[in-house]
Amino acid sequence: MDERELKGIVREVIGAEHTLDDCAVFACGARLMVITTDMLHEETDFPPGMTDWQKGWMGAAVTLSDIAAMGADPAGVLMAVGLDRTGRLRDILVGAKACCERCGALLAGGDLDSHRELTLVSSGIGFADRVVRRSGAQPGDRICITNVLGRAQAALEGYRQYERFLLEPVPRCEEGLILAEAGVSAMMDISDGLVISLHDMLDANTCGFSIDSTLLPPIDGIDPVRSREYALYGGGDFELLFTCPPQILPVPGVDGRVIGTVIAEPVVRVDGKVTAALGYLHTWKE
Repeated sequence: MDERELKGIVREVIGAEHTLDDCAVFACGARLMVITTDMLHEETDFPPGMTDWQKGWMGAAVTLSDIAAMGADPAGVLMAVGLDRTGRLRDILVGAKACCERCGALLAGGDLDSHRELTLVSSGIGFADRVVRRSGAQPGDRICITNVLGRAQAALEGYRQYERFLLEPVPRCEEGLILAEAGVSAMMDISDGLVISLHDMLDANTCGFSIDSTLLPPIDGIDPVRSREYALYGGGDFELLFTCPPQILPVPGVDGRVIGTVIAEPVVRVDGKVTAALGYLHTWKE
């Protein structure tokens, strides 16, 4: 069983309202407040070779990327650290603080505990006048991404020139705010891979998504076929996937690439073929 199957149980218990998007959304005076939380474990979530500073950065980045995907302004992050060794704490917190400062957020505290395996739990809060949900896509909208996909996966496969995209991913908070203001119709981040993210969008909409893989920007120095596979199925990019009416493109201040079109048929198509939900998944044995 994988994490997306388990989400069915979550929805049975608490409903779908706060489980379809990257963040839960609540009214807060005249504005909207978004809240999210993430958990990272040393053995399953941190690539080999990461420093403790980079692990702290990553712990904040996963949460700030979720806030960015809602088109919200990040305000603060709380981080609970389950420590196996106390000497690691300072570098972890300095890395987390650096990521927060890069995105204009405050690292505002958290919790400490003893743990056999380093575990980071980060919770974030942001605010917006208008959030962008995964739902909202309309047939005829363009499907777009920010920047180049697949570089984090390339680093995992040994292309060391792309290690910074894997070890120190930058949440697209500024781009998320610009896209929300521009009027995009749906948005999410692509941390688990493009194709599986399109299936997540499918789950939140009644329409479908058709992309042309030849429109994906190539990764410099990598065979085109391999570059395509990394872009479609590789995880760890922390870029944004969004849909929008064609007339708002291009969006000034955002390096966005059109890769397809929203279609009426509720399926995900890559180069015309219906495609399964492949990408990064946490799995459990029964």
